[in-house]
Amino acid sequence: MTEQTTPPQAEETAEDRLVEEGEIAGDYLEQFLDVLDFDGDIDLDVDGDRAIVSIDGGNDLGQLVGRKGEVLDALQELTRLAVQQETGDRSRLMLDVARWRAGRRERLAALGTEVAERVRDSGEREELDPMTPFERKIVHDAVAAVDGVYSESEGAEPKRRVVVIKE
Repeated sequence: MTEQTTPPQAEETAEDRLVEEGEIAGDYLEQFLDVLDFDGDIDLDVDGDRAIVSIDGGNDLGQLVGRKGEVLDALQELTRLAVQQETGDRSRLMLDVARWRAGRRERLAALGTEVAERVRDSGEREELDPMTPFERKIVHDAVAAVDGVYSESEGAEPKRRVVVIKE
């Protein structure tokens, strides 16, 4: 009698886990929008090491962003907690509503480039307004693309800021 073995199940990949996070987040946000009676289309994506969930298309979505994105940040944290409760793992998912974060990313990258060029030309260091870690990373990346300058973060949260310096 021969012993039969079944092949080991394929291990879940990191991308599979991120897709699952996005689906859990999408379900949570769909219920959230239903409770608020808001319209919106939910889009799921994976970018690098995080799930990206976007809500677009509704007229009331600006209320989910709030002033300077505070409501969006809170909703992102609630969504991360819902995913964590379901999976048991901490989530790093990124939530965007009405392309607010995408627009913010574009504006910060442009600001980083503009300040870097100004510092390169003038030689005077410049300090930017305090930013979140995510926002500072966008600015640091933009500054790094300009020759002759570099950037550092200074200060303590929540007043930590980017400083651009000529090399």
